[in-house]
Amino acid sequence: MTINDVQTILHGRFICGEEHADREIHSACGSDMMSDVLAFVKDQAVLLTGLCNPQVIRTAEMIDIYCIVFIRGKKPTEEMIEMAKERDIAIICTDHRMFNACGMLYDNGLRGGKPY
Repeated sequence: MTINDVQTILHGRFICGEEHADREIHSACGSDMMSDVLAFVKDQAVLLTGLCNPQVIRTAEMIDIYCIVFIRGKKPTEEMIEMAKERDIAIICTDHRMFNACGMLYDNGLRGGKPY
């Protein structure tokens, strides 16, 4: 699945990083707790979150997340958008709730990564 597929499936809007739309995504993680994201995400992933602060961008950079999807209509600040651009991270916003957004991606073949 590509970042563009994620955007299409979630009826999302690119905020930045549309030039990376063809990047492959191999797994997904849905969480508002960045400590869980750090502990469980191991490969090229998309992060779905309702947490909207700069720590999300920093966490994504540390573990090579290519795309962040802000759910429930959350919108990143200009500072966050600039941080994401500098790190080549795509940002997508969707009005879907976490449960529905994760389910939509799962139904289309995206999984949560390797179990422990």
